Amino acid sequence: MKVLVTGVKGQLGYDVVNELTKRGHTAIGVDIDEMDITDKHSVQIVIEKTKPDSVIHCAAWTAVDLAEDENKISLVRAVNTDGTRNIAEICKKLNCKMMYISTDYVFNGQGTEPWEPDCKDYEPLNVYGQTKLGGELAVANLLEKYFIVRIAWVFGVNGNNFIKTMLNVGKKYDELTVVNDQIGTPTYTFDLARLLVDMIETKKYGYYHATNEGGYISWYDFACEIFKQAGYNTKVKPVTTEEYGLSKAKRPFNSRLDKSKLIENGFKPLPTWQDALSRYLKEINY
Repeated sequence: MKVLVTGVKGQLGYDVVNELTKRGHTAIGVDIDEMDITDKHSVQIVIEKTKPDSVIHCAAWTAVDLAEDENKISLVRAVNTDGTRNIAEICKKLNCKMMYISTDYVFNGQGTEPWEPDCKDYEPLNVYGQTKLGGELAVANLLEKYFIVRIAWVFGVNGNNFIKTMLNVGKKYDELTVVNDQIGTPTYTFDLARLLVDMIETKKYGYYHATNEGGYISWYDFACEIFKQAGYNTKVKPVTTEEYGLSKAKRPFNSRLDKSKLIENGFKPLPTWQDALSRYLKEINY
C-alpha cells in the first residue's frame, strides 16, 4: 500500500512513516516544504503525482495558546480547517482513504463522563478546537472512506511535549506547580502509529478515540510519575487551572476519551501510559 503522510517532521508523522516502512508499505512523508496544505494547488499537484492508496493527515497547527492571537486566527483556520478540506477534496477525486488526526478539544471539556467517538455534541472552547472541528466536518461531509481519530496529551521523540518540559524544569527547580483538575490520558506516538497503520489497512471507517490505556489521570499525576520514573527528587504541588493562570486559551477539564470502539472493531488497544512513559524515557536516554 502506498501512503502519503503529512506532518512528517512532527511527533506523530515521524513515527507513522517509520511504522509504515517497517511493515513494507510505501510511505511518502511530506511537510510544509514539500506540500503546503493551505495551498490547494500545491496539495493537488503533490497528491495527484503521488497517487496514494491512503493519506494519513497528521499535519496541524497545535500551538493552542498562540492560536488565540488575533493575527494568527486566520492562519490557524487555513491550516487546520481549509488545509484539511484541500486534502479531503483530492482524496475524494482519487477515491483514496483518508485518516484525519483530531482532538478532544472539539468538545467542551465539561463533566466527568468519557467522550464517545460518535458523540456530536461539539462545543469547542478555543480557536484550536474550533478549527480542528472544521477539519473533521470537512472530512466527514466530503468522504465516505475516512477515519477520524481523536487523540490527547501527545508525546513522542520528534518534537516538544509535556514530558520533555517537565524533565527540563525539574532539573532547575526543587518544586513545581502542576494543574490537577484537567483529566485525561497520555498518548505515545510510537504506540499510536502502530494502531493507525492497523486501522488504515482495513475498511473499518468512522470516528475513533485513541490514547494509551492505564486509566484517567491529571497533569499533576503525570508529572509525579515522570519524576518518579526519571529518578528526580523534584516535588510537585497540585494547583487548580484557575490558580495556575497563564493560559491564553481555555483548556478542557474533561479530556477523558472512550476507546471501547477500538476493541469492538477488532483493533488492539495501546499499552498503558505508565509502560509507554518507561519506554519513552529509555528512548530519549533518561
